[in-house]
Amino acid sequence: MKAALTIDGLKLDFYGVHVLRGVDLAVPEGSFTGLIGPNGAGKSTLFNAISGLYRPKGGTVRLGEVETTGLPPERLVAAGLVRSFQLARGFPKLSVFQHLMLYGADQPGEHLLAALWRSRAARQREKDLSERAHGIARRLKLDHVLDNPVTALSGGQKKLVEIGRALMAEPKILLLDEPMAGVNPTLADEIASHLIALNRDGLTICLIEHDMALIKRLCHPVIVMAEGRTLTQGTFDDVAADTRVQEAYLGRRH
Repeated sequence: MKAALTIDGLKLDFYGVHVLRGVDLAVPEGSFTGLIGPNGAGKSTLFNAISGLYRPKGGTVRLGEVETTGLPPERLVAAGLVRSFQLARGFPKLSVFQHLMLYGADQPGEHLLAALWRSRAARQREKDLSERAHGIARRLKLDHVLDNPVTALSGGQKKLVEIGRALMAEPKILLLDEPMAGVNPTLADEIASHLIALNRDGLTICLIEHDMALIKRLCHPVIVMAEGRTLTQGTFDDVAADTRVQEAYLGRRH
């Protein structure tokens, strides 16, 4: 199966402390891939290195057939790799609709001349983004809170806005770091259902999650990391039966 994302020998250290120790993995195109491992395994750091927030000290990242190692986040987003971020990184006084519009791909406001002159092309792009924002809101069942400030939303709704913002960038592959964390079970199940539907529509998803029941339900393949390295990759049942994985989790809570 063709890989949407390939990592070869990725290394990263902070002040001499090795955080990523030659990570190798592949995310199949169209898959819903799970990334698991004990706390401190390097999962979120790996996402940061893939998405351009950290510059790797060695190894390569490829999006499809194109090497993207060390590219800045905006270049990676334009190439189709998008990572969701918590709303704390956003603008809490903005409405849900404004949040979605802000993260639209090729937003006219990014270009000074387009913003000043309001050309026909810029107006059409803004209209297209508005329609996309409304469509995403309907899909994620946020249309009834579009005009509300994000501070007025429930925890689960905020998680959906995070996903909606990422979708506005028209991703080919979406990196999600614990999107159900801190959400009650009913809303977590709703978020999971939305992610399943997005994946069925062709979106490649790579998910960090500590809830093993969710990983088993959602993900294939499952990749396991420990101590900055990849341990194994396979079905949930296969990796759960791997003695190396059991040893990595020994004495730890998921």
